[in-house]
Amino acid sequence: MPEIVRAALVQQGWTGDKDSMTAAAVAHVAAAAGAGAQVVCLQELFYGPYFCQVQDAGYYSYTEAIPDGPTTRLMQDAARRHQVVLVVPMYEEEQPGLYYNTAAVIDADGSYLGKYRKNHIPQLPGFWEKFYFRPGNLGYPVFDTAVGRIGVYICYDRHFPEGWRAFGLAGARIVFNPSATSRGLSSHLWRLEQPAAAVANQYYVGALNRVGVEPLGDNDFYGQSYFADPRGQLAGQAASDTEDEVVVRDLDMGRLAEVRDLWQFYRDRRPDSYQELARP
Repeated sequence: MPEIVRAALVQQGWTGDKDSMTAAAVAHVAAAAGAGAQVVCLQELFYGPYFCQVQDAGYYSYTEAIPDGPTTRLMQDAARRHQVVLVVPMYEEEQPGLYYNTAAVIDADGSYLGKYRKNHIPQLPGFWEKFYFRPGNLGYPVFDTAVGRIGVYICYDRHFPEGWRAFGLAGARIVFNPSATSRGLSSHLWRLEQPAAAVANQYYVGALNRVGVEPLGDNDFYGQSYFADPRGQLAGQAASDTEDEVVVRDLDMGRLAEVRDLWQFYRDRRPDSYQELARP
């Protein structure tokens, strides 16, 4: 596996329709690959607006099968063409009436590796997600890719430490957190939670947010996408809080061993004493 992984995050504002949003994402993937990126993550529900600001069954039409839907196939072609690993968050239809907030993971040769389904589903003003999604039922998988093992934790998931730890125990080197999170609700947490997860679990975290105020509501998506290293420090600056941006950073995988040799969090865990934590 490469010791230096050049990774990218694509933050976008809503363009007005699914086709143009998808085309813009494909162009951003090409730009990231042109800058040498080996793995690229798109934002939560990347081809749509963040429709969870309202409760409207019309948005069920944004669902697609994964991996047999058109967007997965399109992104497989893009991954193969640019030789990049892709994390592609979409609105998945497993069967009529059974929908998930899902990210497909595609390897650099275009092969479909699997998917992660968002496990923790919020239901609060401006984030009416239980109207649209069932909780994920695939656990916390990691994916063996051309850049090593990666995981995906989607938006609201980040508030729950258990999944972060599951990815680390399964050997993840990078965990991506594609999000749609708004300024008034959680901006004070944005620079706290993901770096803390990177430290506690000793891997890199890619924190990715969309930008702008969309026609469906007042949520101000504030961007500021970034990578955090296992010391909790940002790899370069965070992205703009108002504009589309492709964040490309070099992630030194040698730092994982350095930190794990110093801070032996995995050695010093006490799972025998944690049984009460899993009680409902």
